[in-house]
Amino acid sequence: MKRLISKIPFILLLALLSGCGYNTMQANEEAVIAAWGNVESSYQRRADLIPNLVEVVKGYAKHEADTLKAVTEARAKVGSMQVTKDVLNDPATLNKFQQVQGELSGALSRLMVVVEKYPDLKANQNFIDLQKQLEGTENRINVARERYNQSVQVFNTSIRTFPNSMTNSMILHLQRKEAFKAEEGAKTAPKVKF
Repeated sequence: MKRLISKIPFILLLALLSGCGYNTMQANEEAVIAAWGNVESSYQRRADLIPNLVEVVKGYAKHEADTLKAVTEARAKVGSMQVTKDVLNDPATLNKFQQVQGELSGALSRLMVVVEKYPDLKANQNFIDLQKQLEGTENRINVARERYNQSVQVFNTSIRTFPNSMTNSMILHLQRKEAFKAEEGAKTAPKVKF
């Protein structure tokens, strides 16, 4: 009987720890890191496609050098920014990352306007294939961002709700993660003129 009574505190401690959320918070943070990896992978796919797109357009639009240069420079900025998983804990770096990606998106939009001027290019099968790949990549980026934001929401909730919040404040000290936010001016719909 004494042995059983001496084990009661240990059994109670195990019961308390099983409901403390330690493992859940760790799993949720890993999900955020994995979702971030998918965002980076989608951006990398876009960066890999851009040189091919630029080369195809160059062949048709030699005198549109400024637009092509802007795309190339924006891609170079994206490539030069070293992003680690630590960006998830630094809102300023995450914001800078989003800004650089936004510049690349803008340059690609201007490139697509240039393409409208060249009917032969629009009909070229290589360009059509690249354009479809780029469009698919942009969709993948959006999906990856949404999944990342969902993972961030689950993680942030898990570290802020009871009893996990106590475990986090006493043991883990995990910080809230930043979600992707819309770029400045994204609330205004773009105007299309023909």
